[in-house]
Amino acid sequence: MASPAQFNIEPDPFWHDPYPILKRMRREAPICHVPQLNATLLTRRDDIFACEKNIEVFSSDQPGGLMTVLMGENMMRKDGEPHLNERKQAFPALSPRTVRDVWKARFEHHTQDVLASFTTGQTIDLVTDFAMPVSGHALRHITGLTNISEADMDWTSQAMIDGVGNYAGNAEVESRCHAGTRLLDDAIDTQMRGNAHEASLLSVLQKAQQPMASVRANIKLAISGGQNEPRDAIAGTIWALLTHPGQLALIQSGKASWLQAFEEYARWISPIGMSPRRITQRFQWNGIDLEPDTRAFLMFGSANRDEDIFDNPDTFDITRNTSKAISFGAGPHFCAGAAASRCLIAEVALPMIFDRFPNMKSAGDAPFGGWAFRGPLRVPVTL
Repeated sequence: MASPAQFNIEPDPFWHDPYPILKRMRREAPICHVPQLNATLLTRRDDIFACEKNIEVFSSDQPGGLMTVLMGENMMRKDGEPHLNERKQAFPALSPRTVRDVWKARFEHHTQDVLASFTTGQTIDLVTDFAMPVSGHALRHITGLTNISEADMDWTSQAMIDGVGNYAGNAEVESRCHAGTRLLDDAIDTQMRGNAHEASLLSVLQKAQQPMASVRANIKLAISGGQNEPRDAIAGTIWALLTHPGQLALIQSGKASWLQAFEEYARWISPIGMSPRRITQRFQWNGIDLEPDTRAFLMFGSANRDEDIFDNPDTFDITRNTSKAISFGAGPHFCAGAAASRCLIAEVALPMIFDRFPNMKSAGDAPFGGWAFRGPLRVPVTL
């Protein structure tokens, strides 16, 4: 057996475009240690699909991890029965039925309001002007924190994401994260007085008598994972369709669906590109020794471009079979908000904006950034 191969990266190019580097990793060292990240990266889809389910070795419990320290111990950082219990308690707010019967109408109402503020021929940034408020309004209702604005929802989400990815220990990033979590704690305190919708996450967790520390941590988890990723997927999928007009034509002709477009985008540019795990015991996998108390990164963004699984994986093709993609995870921590994301993006945001502005055109470059979380930094379009 052997230790993971050392694979050095330059963090800045990796942040701007991780895919060429991840491709080399899959080919040369699919399980490798990256000193710059102080972690062992698993880059092939089948390795991740199998190992994510092995919670006895690949544990989500990370007592000293940045997410636990900065946001509290949420269900994503628990395994086994504790994780399952909190997930079950949250389910009534996030179930496909609740999304269909309660949240979808609210998604549509607010999306229509956002679209009504635009005029034909206007140039906007899809990220900040459309996707951000659409995602933020949806999350205000789902969490129960309707007492904060969609802009505050976006800001706190970004502050927490930056904080939990702050492996370099930047003091300014940490300070912003603390400011964001304080804002959310104040909003939670206010809404606990009976102001939250009965189907909201805050209400159902209170009704389940979940400890208050866990309620706070799980609402922050929902915001950190439920704002930026749908925001980026909405803007990113629109950009992908505008820059691949043949793919958009398939939808407009009824030969493909908005859901196919979203699922393919989430495979191609995975909004959640990585999930961390703690190695709990000595373990061997594919001839590689993994040592206890080391950190492993499950690279979803790499798995979704694995050449052994997907033909022409660097190509955006909405007719592709995406059933083996792991955009929402693969194991017990499969995204609890997947139904809400699919509804918001594929049933509401995408069809509504293209229906309102069928001649929308790209109006400039759309740079992307990130590898743990990845999305467009801006998407200028003319409506």
